[in-house]
Amino acid sequence: MAKSHALPLNERVSVNNTLQRLSDVVILSLLLSLLAYRLASLHRHGTTWLVAFVCESWFAFIWFLYLNARWNRIVYRSHPQHLANTYGDLPAVDMFVTTADPTLEPPIITVDTVLSLLAVDYSVHKLACYVSDDGASPVTFFSFSESVEFAKLWVPFCKKHGVRVRAPSVYFSSTGPQLNSSADFIQEWRHNEYEELSRRVASVNNEDQIPNYHSNDEFKDFFKIESKNHPSIVKILWENKKGSEQEGIMPHLIYVAREKRPEHPHHYKAGAMNVLVTIN
Repeated sequence: MAKSHALPLNERVSVNNTLQRLSDVVILSLLLSLLAYRLASLHRHGTTWLVAFVCESWFAFIWFLYLNARWNRIVYRSHPQHLANTYGDLPAVDMFVTTADPTLEPPIITVDTVLSLLAVDYSVHKLACYVSDDGASPVTFFSFSESVEFAKLWVPFCKKHGVRVRAPSVYFSSTGPQLNSSADFIQEWRHNEYEELSRRVASVNNEDQIPNYHSNDEFKDFFKIESKNHPSIVKILWENKKGSEQEGIMPHLIYVAREKRPEHPHHYKAGAMNVLVTIN
């Protein structure tokens, strides 16, 4: 329960719009004057003015509704910095990302989404990211297993340098090291590492192109399974343990492919989300 003296998480602030109100009232007055004139002269002008009167009456009514809706303008200001003061220790948060087909949904796009979530401005010990692969694809699992090493560089880089655009593809395509950038920033610039990750992910389109696919125990759960007929697969790609500074650099990252059987309806991604919510 929130403390009685807690700072507000958001507040409602009125906006001073006196000039806008005066302008709206003047326009409404002119419209009403025009309607009064039309009505008073209706008997002299016949059908044409009757049609004009009906149309202008409808316009005046719409304008009145518009004026009423914005008469008292307000904005809401959020204060996320007050969370800790209000609730003490921040709550744990689970983030879900769903994918189903590495052909229709290129893995690098899903990897970018996950990397941006891992780097959010929140305590890494309170976050967990679950990747729900509804196609149980070894290509998708390979892409995320490859992304872990880059994520261990990317997440601290974002937090140290205050990076606001945390999806690497967007960040690296829209910016670069500036002339006035610090030596630490230039030294830690991650563009080359991301290019290498993108190249490795893009080079794999099926399980036969995965290095050491048949000899790596991490992939044995994917052998001889079908996308709509397989047991559940859960892989912990990264576990964040408080006991180690190295392990505490980014949140948990878990790969999940829920069980599917032909005789049971799986309800596509909605069913996958229901399974994740039930587990958590």
